[in-house]
Amino acid sequence: MKRLYRSNKDCMIAGVCGGIAEYFEIDPTIVRLIAVALIFGMGSGLLAYLVGAIIIPKNPY
Repeated sequence: MKRLYRSNKDCMIAGVCGGIAEYFEIDPTIVRLIAVALIFGMGSGLLAYLVGAIIIPKNPY
């Protein structure tokens, strides 16, 4: 069973975008660009990132 974790190896700030990219098996740059577009476009991206950093557990491996 796949689980969503914050990334240990591919993290810039809290590892949320890296963890999402690992979960969906895509390039982390794409996830980061989407996050930046949401932050500057609608402002909801920052709130979503902060919630993700709090709720998503750190990868234990």
